[in-house]
Amino acid sequence: MQKVFDNCFYLDKRCYDEYGLSEDILMEHAASGMESFVRENFAFGKSVLIVAGRGNNGADGIALARLLHGDYDVRLLLAEKPTSDMAKLQLKRAEAIGIKTTKELKNADVIVDAVFGSGLKRELDDDTVKLINTLNEFSGYKIACDIPTGIDEHGNIKNVAFNADITFAMGALKKSYFLDSAKDYIGEIKVVRLGVSQNLYDGETKMFALEESDMALPSRKMQSAHKGTFGHVAIFCGEKEGAAVMSAKASMRFGVGLATLVIQDKVYTPYYLMQSTTLPTNTTAIAVGMGLGTFFEESFLEKHIISNSLPIVIDADALYSKKILSVLSKKRKIVVTPHPKEFISMWKILTGEDLNIDELQENRFEYVKKFSLKFPNVVLLLKGANTIISYKDEIYINSLGSSKLSKGGSGDVLSGLIASLLAQGYDALHSAVHGSLALTTAARNFSGSSYAMLPTDLIDEIGKLEDK
Repeated sequence: MQKVFDNCFYLDKRCYDEYGLSEDILMEHAASGMESFVRENFAFGKSVLIVAGRGNNGADGIALARLLHGDYDVRLLLAEKPTSDMAKLQLKRAEAIGIKTTKELKNADVIVDAVFGSGLKRELDDDTVKLINTLNEFSGYKIACDIPTGIDEHGNIKNVAFNADITFAMGALKKSYFLDSAKDYIGEIKVVRLGVSQNLYDGETKMFALEESDMALPSRKMQSAHKGTFGHVAIFCGEKEGAAVMSAKASMRFGVGLATLVIQDKVYTPYYLMQSTTLPTNTTAIAVGMGLGTFFEESFLEKHIISNSLPIVIDADALYSKKILSVLSKKRKIVVTPHPKEFISMWKILTGEDLNIDELQENRFEYVKKFSLKFPNVVLLLKGANTIISYKDEIYINSLGSSKLSKGGSGDVLSGLIASLLAQGYDALHSAVHGSLALTTAARNFSGSSYAMLPTDLIDEIGKLEDK
């Protein structure tokens, strides 16, 4: 996993104050990182359009123009006259080796956006909006320097943003890369080191971006084990039984020893799933909410969910239930897995505060922090284009998901994966993190059309993760 920061200003300052590195040195490394990528991926002579702004983000772009000039057809366009000292210095150096700026805005093999960096605090003006729209229409490979222009310091987009194929993060990852609204514009993210090792540059943080290599599978190594060794998950099956069945199938595929659907009326299930009208006595974890509806009376919920201390996953319909949400104040292993609409319902029940989708989506990190301060014993997994997992003062970001998962049943599979790990004895944070990683990795491994993946395909791919 990689560290994530609110911003990198104080990290840069430490390089100046403690390591004796100048702003100029850091800028050379920033430009060199982008230069190496261009040289590795594009043949000499290819055209490179660099659009530079007036500040230090523009200075990075101008420095890149100097490094590529002579080997590539470099076209440097100044969106505004340089105003920062570094931008003026970099332009002087570029002109000294013969680079001439252009006012002609036309397509190129590589297009570099160095107009605004991550400190943007205002809406783009009309001229910049027109410029970014034009760049987005070009077919060349698009590189963003630090962050695509139009994404502000919080990760929100006011009107338009540069649509990058890759974003070069200068120094370290920033929180603004991971808001849902930014996902379609950021592209791939590559961190550029700025004159020292990552360990020396990075500071302390409680926020981390998960990587596929972080995934830990519940691999079986003990040969003398039996089905009881791997736990027993009980999944409450309500009005839409298909959701609970998929969740139970996913839990079995992810290693739990036994899975039981808690029902009122018998339903059709695969032969390896059990059914019971009460909570089995040897249950080691519970999952509730998937297709639940209002199927069970409150007295039943009190007896089989509220009054025990078993690990529990709370999802979907259960997030609208004041009765079920009362367990959040208890000391037990708890994972809640809302999508934004469900989070709003849960937040209203728990705090009495009204919240709308836009407000939540623009402030996802702030609200998961508020939730975790209020319920420090609970692991929150907020679904979205980028999944945010919060526990106490720690935040983990899973940005590996894709639109393949935008289909009914994906969340039911996720709940089953998390419940499976809880039932096998893992703690709540481990279960949420690695269940989430298993889901997104399985989706990535699906080789069919982007629109075609079914929840059952996901479950099949889960069974192959150990072989990858």
